[in-house]
Amino acid sequence: MVTSSRFCTRSLLHESLDCLLIDKIPGRQNDRKTLLGELNWIFTAVTDTIAWNVLPHELFRRLFRQDLLVASLFRNFLLAERIMRSANCSPVSYPMLPPTHQHHMWDAWDMAAEICLSQLPALVEDHNAEFQPSPFFTEQLTAFEVLLSQCHRFRALVLLGRFLDMGPWAVDLALSVGIFPYVLKLLQTTTPELRQILVFIWTKILALDKSCQVDLVKDGGHVYFIRFLNSVEAYPEQRAMAAFVLAVIVDGHRRGQEACIEAGLIHVCLKHLHGSMQNDAQTEPLFLQWLCLCLGKLWEDFTEAQIIGLQADAPSICAPLLSEPQPEVRASAVFALATLLDVGFDSFRDGVGGDEECDDDEKSRAEIVVIIKSLLNIVSDGSPLVRAEVAVALARFAFGHKQHLKSIAAAYWKPQSNSLLNSLPLLANINGSGNIVSSHVGPLIRVGNDNSAVVRDGRVSTSSPLATAGVMHGSPMSDDSSQHSDSGILNDGISNGVIRHSRSKPLDNAMYSQCVLAMCTLAKDPSPRIATLGRRVLSIIGIEQVTKSVKSAGSSARPGDPATSSPTPSFAGLARSSSWFDMNGGHLPLTFRTPPVSPPRQSLLTGMRRVCSLEFRPHLMNSPDSGLADPHLGSSGVSERSLLPQSTIYNFSCGHFSKPLLTASDDSEELLTRREERERFALEHIVKCQHSSVSKLNNNSQIASWDTRFETGTRTALLQPFSPIVIAADENERIRVWNYEEATPLNGFDNHDFPEKGISKLCLLNELDNSLLLVASCDGNIRIWKDYTVRGKQKLVTAFSSIQGHKPGVRSLSAVLDWQQQSGYLYASGEISSIMLWDLDKEQLVNSIPSSSDCSVSALASSQVHAGQFAAGFVDGSVRLYDIRIPDMLVCATRPHTQQVERVVGIGFQPGLDQGKIVSASQAGDIQFLDIRNQRDTYLTIDAHRGSLTALAVHRHAPIIASGSAKQLIKVFSLEGEQLGIIRYQHTFMAQKIGSVSCLTFHPYQVLLAAGAADACVSIYADDNSQAR
Repeated sequence: MVTSSRFCTRSLLHESLDCLLIDKIPGRQNDRKTLLGELNWIFTAVTDTIAWNVLPHELFRRLFRQDLLVASLFRNFLLAERIMRSANCSPVSYPMLPPTHQHHMWDAWDMAAEICLSQLPALVEDHNAEFQPSPFFTEQLTAFEVLLSQCHRFRALVLLGRFLDMGPWAVDLALSVGIFPYVLKLLQTTTPELRQILVFIWTKILALDKSCQVDLVKDGGHVYFIRFLNSVEAYPEQRAMAAFVLAVIVDGHRRGQEACIEAGLIHVCLKHLHGSMQNDAQTEPLFLQWLCLCLGKLWEDFTEAQIIGLQADAPSICAPLLSEPQPEVRASAVFALATLLDVGFDSFRDGVGGDEECDDDEKSRAEIVVIIKSLLNIVSDGSPLVRAEVAVALARFAFGHKQHLKSIAAAYWKPQSNSLLNSLPLLANINGSGNIVSSHVGPLIRVGNDNSAVVRDGRVSTSSPLATAGVMHGSPMSDDSSQHSDSGILNDGISNGVIRHSRSKPLDNAMYSQCVLAMCTLAKDPSPRIATLGRRVLSIIGIEQVTKSVKSAGSSARPGDPATSSPTPSFAGLARSSSWFDMNGGHLPLTFRTPPVSPPRQSLLTGMRRVCSLEFRPHLMNSPDSGLADPHLGSSGVSERSLLPQSTIYNFSCGHFSKPLLTASDDSEELLTRREERERFALEHIVKCQHSSVSKLNNNSQIASWDTRFETGTRTALLQPFSPIVIAADENERIRVWNYEEATPLNGFDNHDFPEKGISKLCLLNELDNSLLLVASCDGNIRIWKDYTVRGKQKLVTAFSSIQGHKPGVRSLSAVLDWQQQSGYLYASGEISSIMLWDLDKEQLVNSIPSSSDCSVSALASSQVHAGQFAAGFVDGSVRLYDIRIPDMLVCATRPHTQQVERVVGIGFQPGLDQGKIVSASQAGDIQFLDIRNQRDTYLTIDAHRGSLTALAVHRHAPIIASGSAKQLIKVFSLEGEQLGIIRYQHTFMAQKIGSVSCLTFHPYQVLLAAGAADACVSIYADDNSQAR
């Protein structure tokens, strides 16, 4: 009575509401259609909201979620505290609760109560009067209890979905409130409009908490998502979420796998994958990706499911996805195929028997052959994400077939035969797959009880100092823990060089040979983590790879050299989509012993793929599934199979759903502003360059000189477009960065740990944004770096081999390449018979263009105006123009260098919009100006140097070119052939002659010329007009 009287006197209704009516409120507490039930419902929502905001989350769960009576008791205590505090009384509870009587939600309660009670006089007077529901839940949809109220359910779910999309913290808070049983119960509804938002909510929940899979299967929730996955009216992005939910349900959960198989999930996924291949329209990549991941998780470590997949032609359906443009889709397809390689795992195990069962199952064997052939075709994929999955797949295959693979490897590494030089590559070519792996098998080593033999790049040496450890001795994952001698293994399977098998093999020798070659290729991968995985795979079949670093104590950095420390590089794939995340990767020691002596070191995987407008979104996934199993092999109680390298694509892909999906992630205002400023700068200076009249470039034009301290001289250099920075590299693949205005070194690091051939090219990717440094080695390996101007902060973004398929007998690739920003294409060639066209946006080889010449390409240049157009110079002095937009690709060919047939040293497109105007320079010293679309003969010839031309540079916009000579000479010409200047290197104060010119490069938007020399000196020159400005 006191409470009702106090409420009525404080209420806005005090004039019309009699406090005696409070005790006559009609209705039932459990009936929301009555006044009393509505008030009780609102009171519950308000008090729960207050408690959740004020109490610690653990205490809230204990008092308000574990027991209904306790929850009711403490709700009433919150109300009692508010009333008694107003009467100067202090209520006490155990456990003691923080004050709640002044929480702002009490104002919402007062308002809702007044609105409800405003109907009380009419309801008391007329018992037939109908109660009008309160607008409280329409206006206050933050109370999660309304989820079970049909009139507000859809709006409440949408609001909940928007809240969960804010991040993992929001999901955690929602689960702590007790949202789980409500959304679980809602899966029993059949309301069509709720399906999409429910799938979204469960996607967000399972992206954070995988443990919900048990309750989902127990309540039959998986059927709800399978039906949604199979519905054609839903958008592909939404069905991708359903596939993700199902993948989480079956991830490591045998009951979930069995339940989903019973519900026909395998056939549903395969049906949609097959349909996407038949449909000409592009299927949503995320949908394809998660169909593959769902299948892989569904039959992972589950033989019955794998057999169903093989019988349903799963390999033939998944294999076409390996050519999809998205690396995530390709990697997911590899994962799905790899998990099928366990079929017949026990029957393939050495010494177990049961091969006859596999022989009887020709279907399974044929499907496994399809899988292996498909994997071999992408061993040299452009994405490290894909190659990592291939390595993991080959590790699974090697473990199941290791005795056969060991026998093949042992036969070709026998010291008394030279079969490694011939037989293994030939066997790899039997099925026409010789171009999938590098012809350089080494450096590999085998040592036994007999004469040691070391194979390096196809040569056998019996006296190498590296011959210190056995290849064929016991691998950590060999049949038993004892170490086998070479003779022991060879006698087990080989007699007089011929492989014997007491049982029929699942595959033929040619297939096993190709697998061994593929493993060797992965072991020499330019990406450190992939190479580690490749060596891990080789160790399974008893091959140990030892690579000798060219770094020695004598090549340590000099005092003051910024390259004194270089952290372990990280790497990643090129990120195309709006969500690409960092992940942890392992890095093992270079050689494998029994067991390895140290745990893996952390290596960061960072994302990059949009080549025209790149944005990094770092996201660390602290997952134990890092792609490398614990290296301490041989631990007791742990199965050998559990020590295999683990896939990373699943955990990597799960990170996508942890990010906000409902809000667009546009570039920040700061990035847009900087991009616009750089665009203005570029346009202004392009106009100046096009209309500039270069006065002179000579020795007096030098504005900076830098001693790089390279021991082998400067091999190549690059000027940054928007900063006074020059980047240089040497034969040992050391990279150094220098600010030429302040004359200070910024950074220095090694391109990789085992340089062999030197660096052939430096390019900038995404120069309008935070540019990336593309470093091309002479062996065709590409590495892309970010943060390369900050000392010690450089990170390896991605790495791949750009040249595949070598000419017979060629030992040095002499790779040449160029980057085209507009198209996102990288053109690469060398001592091969074709020009490789890579799409860095897709991280994929999109074409192999026949060079139409018996000679090798010695110079490449892409047009910076016309996307898809490039020119190539050859060692016989010929020049060809290509355009990938036309069917034949080869536009025209000519041989301008006829007086002395020498290799083309440099080639470039002339500034301007003319598509066929090219400048070509040969080693003989002549520079030819061509318009090969209009006439085959040159229209201008400059005899710049006599038999000693070493470098050519063509300005991107200004009408000038420069050529360098081995005779310490640089000449600058106009496009009309007028000599604008000559730069002669002088004697130094030590009276030593400065070395020959090794490289030349122009600033893209200013008349600045950087010249590198064999003496490690880099000089920068500016014309008089530029210096005046």
